[in-house]
Amino acid sequence: MPRKPKRPCRYPDCSKLTDKVYCEEHARLMNSHYNKFSRGYDSNERYGSVWKKIRDRYIKAHPLCERCLEQGKYTPAVLVHHRKPLSEGGTHDESNLMSLCCSCHESIHERNEKGYL
Repeated sequence: MPRKPKRPCRYPDCSKLTDKVYCEEHARLMNSHYNKFSRGYDSNERYGSVWKKIRDRYIKAHPLCERCLEQGKYTPAVLVHHRKPLSEGGTHDESNLMSLCCSCHESIHERNEKGYL
């Protein structure tokens, strides 16, 4: 099957071709910019190597989206979500975690921003 043609990096004045939105160099730069200005915290400080081990262990034990399972759907989980956010005093305990697909994770955060949850 033919591949899509590469396109120019979206970073201003960059002419490198990429399969993604930004070339490798500018993807790192934009990610650090996002962490610093949009998130309000550096994710590497809050979620270090310990979190990655906890997340990997949890998703291995719970490979399906927990919200989809409640509805009888079998969707692979790709994210581990904190029921009570760390910013509100939540922890990395298994009782505070849930495995989710991208769609369920986005819907949870949309409702939180609108004040529904």
